[in-house]
Amino acid sequence: MKDKILAFRQIEWWVVTFLFVSIILSNVLSSPTFSLNYEQGTIYFAKIFIPLIFLATFYLFHMKVFPTYLKDGKTAKFIIYTILIFFGSFILIGAFSINANFTSDFLMPYYFNSLAVYAGYGAIVYILKQIMLRNDDQDFRLYNSIRLILIYIFIVIFLLQFQKIAGEPILILFVIIIPCIIGLILYNFFFIYGLNKQGRKGEATAFYVLIIAITSIPFIVIKINGYFILLGFVAIISVMVIIFPISNFFFRKYENYLGQLNTLSVKVDRSLADLSFLRSQINPHFLFNALNTLYGNALHENADKTAEGIQKLGDMMRFMLHENNQDKIPVIREKEYLVNYVDLQNLRIKEQENIEILFSQSEENCPGEIAPMLLIPFVENAFKHGISFQKKSWIKISLRCLDGSVHLDVNNSIHRSNEEDPERKSSGIGLENVKQRLKLLYPNKHELIIRENELEYFVHLSVKL
Repeated sequence: MKDKILAFRQIEWWVVTFLFVSIILSNVLSSPTFSLNYEQGTIYFAKIFIPLIFLATFYLFHMKVFPTYLKDGKTAKFIIYTILIFFGSFILIGAFSINANFTSDFLMPYYFNSLAVYAGYGAIVYILKQIMLRNDDQDFRLYNSIRLILIYIFIVIFLLQFQKIAGEPILILFVIIIPCIIGLILYNFFFIYGLNKQGRKGEATAFYVLIIAITSIPFIVIKINGYFILLGFVAIISVMVIIFPISNFFFRKYENYLGQLNTLSVKVDRSLADLSFLRSQINPHFLFNALNTLYGNALHENADKTAEGIQKLGDMMRFMLHENNQDKIPVIREKEYLVNYVDLQNLRIKEQENIEILFSQSEENCPGEIAPMLLIPFVENAFKHGISFQKKSWIKISLRCLDGSVHLDVNNSIHRSNEEDPERKSSGIGLENVKQRLKLLYPNKHELIIRENELEYFVHLSVKL
């Protein structure tokens, strides 16, 4: 109510629907069809179908044609549909009205009066928007309140000139009963429920007694017959047993809903903060690992391989600078980064006969998008703990891209005490970070299985995109 404009088009639709459904139900129940003669039957069915036609006309123009025009701006189509709706409803309502003797004039003053009410409401709303909606970051409570009042005023104006079809009960319902119920609900919220919530129970009780007394006065002071005294008693019981308890129930539900919304908002903010922190940790972690690999390669290999390693590192750094901070990237780019990382590691260890590196990957393109840097930590962890220059070592990697999912399997030997591994002293935060990111980004959409024994380590990761 304060921070945004209410969805008035939907509100208007539901209010008008409630109005016409009330009119139709009232007319349906007004007289049993089996006891009607032809003339009475004509009037009876006219009072049912004329409101139905008005409701259909309102729906087609207000909820379909006009909103479509506001989106696409096609004036010719708007004019054609408007003319078709106007003449269609005009002919149908005119036929029912004349046949039921509601009017002898086919132009039907009440039909054009209804159009004038609708046009007047639209014009006032347009002027109100131009005056009050000057910027987006403002308090919309006054504007929303005025719009709600305008809806009610124009509903009453429409009913006053539609009485021949709507009937007096509907006019009493919308002019007296509904405003009284709304007033009682607001009174309860501000003066009874609100004070009870603040712990001011004495004041709340006083206001409760006051409203019961005010409700009773018209039926006690005015000298009326027993029927109206009974009506007053029913009104008091309705306030005490129906209106206040039901409104209190919805007040509590609304507050619980707001509490849950605030809790979820806090959790989302915390998750976003955690995710940003995790990303800030991941980038330097991989950068230092790659630099350590190049350092070891420069000590043992010739300049050509060092140049190749630097090229691979350049591709990886470009990935981290330009794509790692995005929420989603193409899966093929994540795959390319993984391939570059494995190639870079192979430059360091491919001369070692006791080390076996097997990397199988699906040949087809990898469709879809994925959060960046989700796959590489498991491969990096395999190279960190699975390589020994003295003992037999192996790393087996399988990457498969299926329609709507990505599957990574990593199996490696374990050599935790390898002193010659330049990655031995790395902080090891990557694997824990990716576990947390999976929980945040793919809840109930990923499967992570990790098993290990004294000789080998196995990881299986499936992510639904």
